[in-house]
Amino acid sequence: MSDNPFDDESGTFYALVNAEGQYSLWPTFVPVPDGWSTAFGPDGRQPCLEYIERVWTDMRPASLRERMAETGNTESSVSGTSIGTESSVSGTSLGTGQRHV
Repeated sequence: MSDNPFDDESGTFYALVNAEGQYSLWPTFVPVPDGWSTAFGPDGRQPCLEYIERVWTDMRPASLRERMAETGNTESSVSGTSIGTESSVSGTSLGTGQRHV
């Protein structure tokens, strides 16, 4: 048995979403963080995960999807080369000085 509340099969959860269209499983006993809102739930862990899997079909942040649409760039990669103009999911710059590892 895990002490991690996110692994609690009998817990009650929300599926949260942020302004970038990214989703997170969230236990109901923890306050919803700023910048996130409830998209689904409260419900069991598995229904929340199924909801997230069903609706979160594009892992790119909304701002990246929009920028790619504006530039007509439809190429994407997860191997370390750029996605769009200045982005990568392997640890290189996301164009904002942030790094994704």
